[in-house]
Amino acid sequence: MPRFDPHPERRVAVVAGASSGIGAATATALALAGHPVALGARRVGKCEELAATIRAGGGEALAHPLDVADPDSVKAFAAAAADALGPVEVVVSGAGDLSAGRLHELDTAEFLAQVQVHLVGAHRLVSHFVPQMVARRRGDIVFISSDTVPAPRSWTGAYVAAKNGVEGMARTMQMELEGTGVRASIVRPGPTATGMGMTWDAETTGAVLEDWAKWGHARHPYFLRPSDVAAVVAAVVATPRGAHLRLVEVQPEAPLEES
Repeated sequence: MPRFDPHPERRVAVVAGASSGIGAATATALALAGHPVALGARRVGKCEELAATIRAGGGEALAHPLDVADPDSVKAFAAAAADALGPVEVVVSGAGDLSAGRLHELDTAEFLAQVQVHLVGAHRLVSHFVPQMVARRRGDIVFISSDTVPAPRSWTGAYVAAKNGVEGMARTMQMELEGTGVRASIVRPGPTATGMGMTWDAETTGAVLEDWAKWGHARHPYFLRPSDVAAVVAAVVATPRGAHLRLVEVQPEAPLEES
């Protein structure tokens, strides 16, 4: 007898933050792997467009508004996903944006807003989906973290604090969920070409980049593509039961040196 039953053929996945960037790429990758997917974000129109593309390609997808900072929105999203697609087997927590500001100059409300989305929002997903996974004795929850956890970057202290909290929460869950059949995993991307930070003004962007260069955060000019991170998420949840990829860090490969 195998130690674990294999994954079921139908594994419904929900992706928070699916309107762009890593979230959109992850929803696409999971759909291509055969997962029915529920796409959630505040920009639900973008999710609708992606869901339509998935359905046109033969996949199964639902788009629904989701603001992880709003408890009622998370509750409504969870109910809609279960009603439309069935029991949720996979949750990818990746909602959020990146604000810039020195910590001592940040208004506390701005700091709290980052924590509410990246950390408290992730826990709202946990509280709505994971108890049902535990009851079924299987499931995957994947937290999208950041390499700013081991190597903080200036000007993004609220984001750094929130992502440290996410990893602390995930590692605690790994202990608490051991033996339940539910896997909590961390995917920690390095620099990735997404829309995060694209709303900064030119003065802020210049100050941030100058500071980051001073602290050695740019070894080379290459960035990950969102699809690179999405491929890792898809691999994490596809790992056969009995193995657990607890933490995967993804970094952009440097350009080839001239021979």
